[in-house]
Amino acid sequence: MPRVAATIGAMRMSDVLRHLRQQHATAEARPRLLHRYAAFLPLTEMTPPLSLGEGYTPLLHAVRLGRAMGCPELHLKLEGLNPTGSFKDRGMVLAVAKALEGGARSIICASTGNTSASAAAYGATAGLEVIVVLPSGHIAAGKLVQAQMAGARVVSIAGNFDDALRIVREMVDEGAAHGHPVTLVNSVNPHRIAGQKTAAFEVCDDLGGAPDYLAIPVGNAGNITAYWRGFTDYRDAGLVETRPALLGFQAAGAAPIVLGHRVEQPETVATAIRIGDPASWRPAERARDESGGRIEAVTDEEILAAYRDLAVHEGVFCEPASAASVAGVRKLVAEGGIDPSATIVCVLTGHGLKDPGTATAQAAPVLTAVATPAGVMKALKW
Repeated sequence: MPRVAATIGAMRMSDVLRHLRQQHATAEARPRLLHRYAAFLPLTEMTPPLSLGEGYTPLLHAVRLGRAMGCPELHLKLEGLNPTGSFKDRGMVLAVAKALEGGARSIICASTGNTSASAAAYGATAGLEVIVVLPSGHIAAGKLVQAQMAGARVVSIAGNFDDALRIVREMVDEGAAHGHPVTLVNSVNPHRIAGQKTAAFEVCDDLGGAPDYLAIPVGNAGNITAYWRGFTDYRDAGLVETRPALLGFQAAGAAPIVLGHRVEQPETVATAIRIGDPASWRPAERARDESGGRIEAVTDEEILAAYRDLAVHEGVFCEPASAASVAGVRKLVAEGGIDPSATIVCVLTGHGLKDPGTATAQAAPVLTAVATPAGVMKALKW
């Protein structure tokens, strides 16, 4: 599918929307995510058909890893196979489409990585100015370069994620007053959560019903809220009979909502940054309580062990923080906290190439050998 950004030039916004509709009319048979679940999304006839091919991510039955963990019905939702390599694309496509519908020319976000990559990509294909404010030194190279390559205007600040989010929210208010309107596309934008709930629909569609448990990493807590809304929408529409218990897991040093309040702890190795005040923690707590689930912490060591095992047992290379879902399930099974025979879905939120530094540190060393068959066999200890 050709990129809109390469063709719009100095076109008027009406021309951009017309081009998007023409692109949709000539697209191949694979339906767009927003079209597939239109009945559950805040779309109108004027919402542009924006897409980079997001959604439709695989639900993998993890037979070997499940056997090793004692969970024969363990499944992995591979959200790292979205266009920019993370689950963020589901909500971003809707947020940017609605921004276009409202006449936006600029979008802005605070980010420690994946949000910036997604906003930059969708802003580029929509022909919008993209501004990213990020905490200095707290973004993996595989994420920052995506935003830069897509033409985002990246501004680094001396502060944390909370500071960055406060700044962009104030800029939205001040921009409108100074004739530079800009749309915020962080997860506080309700369209982000609405788009992200489509992953819950896909899980149910692939399984033929809701799982017993859905385990998910918890960062700013928007995604666990989105999944609960998705399962609830499907239940209310009569498409499934049950909803899963939601199991949220955070890295131990990045876990301000485990007990429902802020906890000041040092930053962890497995996460790029500690998010001090998750934007969606109250809805996340409601999702936890209504589902009969739990939100708990897992250590760096537990996360990295799951990260390695996902690759070794299943060939799945995920972003380190994504493995918190598997680490948490393994921990609860060992403690007798959940039924290991139940149908369990672990969400893996990002692709491993987002953080090549951690992968390099965790990978097995490269063997060296003389350039002969005998030399290679010797290195392999055959």
